[in-house]
This record gives sequence, structure tokens and C-alpha cells, in this order.
Amino acid sequence: MHIILLSGGSGKRLWPLSNDTRSKQFIKIFKRPENSAPLGRDEDTGYESMVQRVYRQIRTVDPDATVTIATSKSQVSSIHNQLGDGVSISVEPCRRDTFPAIALATAYLHDVLNVPSEEAVVVCPVDPYVEDSYFKCLDEMCHTAEQKGGLVLMGINPTFPTEKYGYILPHEDEDGSSHFEFKEKPDAETAKKYIEEGCLWNGGVFAYRLSYVLEKSRELIGTSSYYELYANYDKLKKISFDYAVVENESHLSIIRYYGEWKDLGTWNTLTEAMEESSVGDVRMNDKCDNVHAINEMGVPMLVMGCQNIVISASPEGILVSDMEQSSYIKPFVDDIKQRIMFAEKSWGRYRVLDVGENSMTVKVTLNAGHKMNYHSHEKRDEIWTVISGSGRTIVDGMEQPVKPGDVVTMAAGCKHTVIAGNKGLQMIEVQLGKDISVSDKKKYEFPYK
Repeated sequence: MHIILLSGGSGKRLWPLSNDTRSKQFIKIFKRPENSAPLGRDEDTGYESMVQRVYRQIRTVDPDATVTIATSKSQVSSIHNQLGDGVSISVEPCRRDTFPAIALATAYLHDVLNVPSEEAVVVCPVDPYVEDSYFKCLDEMCHTAEQKGGLVLMGINPTFPTEKYGYILPHEDEDGSSHFEFKEKPDAETAKKYIEEGCLWNGGVFAYRLSYVLEKSRELIGTSSYYELYANYDKLKKISFDYAVVENESHLSIIRYYGEWKDLGTWNTLTEAMEESSVGDVRMNDKCDNVHAINEMGVPMLVMGCQNIVISASPEGILVSDMEQSSYIKPFVDDIKQRIMFAEKSWGRYRVLDVGENSMTVKVTLNAGHKMNYHSHEKRDEIWTVISGSGRTIVDGMEQPVKPGDVVTMAAGCKHTVIAGNKGLQMIEVQLGKDISVSDKKKYEFPYK
């Protein structure tokens, strides 16, 4: 089975855990099964993220599945950190909605991975909360696409009327043939009516032979070449796969899925899937009811006498919200002047600990065997203090070994590199200079590559 996982997201609906550099699918909040090995190369916390959970489930159902993740450049480091270096990635040079992303990923399978055009592939989001039977349904969709051709959709059996999902309405004509209508997200009363009429949820899951989308790409974009698509990606029209292809297709097959399915796109749906009421250093008294708390701050959190709320604390900020109101967070987050205080990179990760008028303190974790090439800072001094691991530093061409307790001081204008040993390296970096300002968002952008 060939699978394309779509990994996108702007990181606002699950603020403050998600941000522009860490989308919701990388947040580790699900208890990893005891009998499963940790994935990826980052530290094992005993928890797994949405992308790790889905990837593990795929490997459980079909160990030989070919998995390719379609994503933006900003997420590549997080994917490798959480899934390892062996995962296949189709990188989008910029955001262009789902049709260009699927066309590019399909061409990547054909032109780069050499998958024959008559083989089938299934496309689905990277972040659904589902049981293993979901992936058996994906396999059935692939087989149907191989046998019948055309486009195959997953229709999810709805369990309650909701305004959050689109709907598929099946029709049967007098001659026995079937066709389908696609309905946008309805209001509450319309959703009830849809379910009474036999509508299915549209989960955005498609299967097809590669030749099907390659032909659609030639028809709608003018080429199906991976290299041409990649080179001209920023010029492609932003349009969803639903609008560009699905709603204009007269020959569709629907495979129904009856198992558990949740779109964990908001805090209230995310907390429904949490196995524990709290993650991190959280204490609650026995007067709390339906309270979910996630703490990434590294300091104790105490919750007393609260009902029906979600609390989340991270270096990006603190959220305290009624469960119902948490679904409407996005416009408020849009107004927040966000500062990226935590991020994962290909070499490791960093966390901003403190920002003053003329200083910034950062904890940097460098993965084993990796290095960081720092920009030349013309206006600020830096002081590094090694707290664990070992490695080497090169400052203006002078190389020296470093170990816990060592302090390296660099004057403004130095060019410097740090290289981790075989156990990694952690250090506290203090930046000093008048160019560091809490009022300027750009000063929070970490200058490391």
C-alpha cells in the first residue's frame, strides 16, 4: 500500500502548544503503548504525537506500506526528529492548498520513487485520531482504485450532528446508478437533517491510481513532471483537491468507514482523546471535574475546584478556557503578537528562557553528531555554558573541546560553530547587546541554521 500523509497547519487552534514552527501533529500528549518502541531521534518521554501515532498504526497494519509525507519546508526537521531519517518526504516550497500538494506528492512518487503510474495510492491527513480498522479501510480503498480506476473516497459514518465537518450525500438514480453531492460545513439544524438523509462525513481521504492525478495535473496545471511542478510551485493556484477534482468528478466510489474517527483540530476534541487528564507537572484536587491540563513550563501547576476547562502552559503563553469556548480561539490568537519561544530543528531544539531589554537567555540542545553554524553577530556578545554532554567549539578558527561546566565567551563579530559529541550537547546561551528588544518581534527569531 502506498500512502501520502498531508501534514500542514498554521498552529493557531491549539495555541499555545502549537505555533508557526510546531503544528498540532507534533505535540506529544498521547501515552505511547508500553510494547511499542519510540520513534524518531528525539528524547523518549513516554508520550507520542499525532504523527507518531498514525505512523505507528500504519506500520502495525501494513509493515511494508510506502509512506510519503507531503509538507512544507518548516516541518521537515520535526518530521525527521519524530519519525527518523528514513521517512519519505515530498517538500512543498511554499503553501498552495491541497490540490497542488497532492499533485506534487503524486509526481514525487512517480518520478522520484519510481512507483508505476498504474499503482494506487491513498491520501489522508496526518492527524486523525482513529483505530487500526481505519488503515484497513485505506487498504480496501487502494484495492478498489486499482480494480476500478477513477477516484475512491472514504465516507465516515457520522456519530452525531456537527457543524465542524463537510458532508457527502449519496443519491441513487432510477436506473440504479449512484452519484454524490458534497455539502459544506452546515449549521446545527442542517447537520441533523443531513444525518437523517444518510449523509456521511467527508474526512478528506482519497485513493486513485497515480495516472489519475498525473492526468488531472496535466489538465489543470499544464504538467505532471515533479521537477517542473517543484520549480514553479509558487506560481500555482491555491485550490483544494475537493474543489479542483472531487466536486467535478462524475464517477466516484465510496468506501464507508464505521470505526472511531476524530479530527483533533480544537482543544475540546483533543482533550476527548487524551488518556490522562493531565500531561506534565500538574496537580489537581478532588473538587476538579472535567479539567484537562498540559504543562510544558517545567514548573509545577496546581488546579483546584475547577470544572469544564482546559489549561495549557508553554513557553509561548498560557491558555485557560471553558471547554466549549476553546473552539473559538483562532481570532484571539491572531491578535496576539506571537514570539517563537520553542522550536525543533534538524540539529536539535531550543527554548527561550528569558528575555530582557538587552539580553536573551536560551537553552540549546544539540543532537549527537550534529553541529550548528552560527551567524556572525555584529552587535551582541555571547556566553555559552555547557550543562551536559560534550563536543567542540570553533571560534574564529580556534578549536577547543568542551564539557559540562565549561564557559565559552565570544565577542561581537565572531564566527562560531559548535559540534556535539556522540552523546549530544546541552548548553545555556546568553546573548548580550542593544539589538535585543522585547518590543521587536523579529528579535525573537532564532538566527541559527
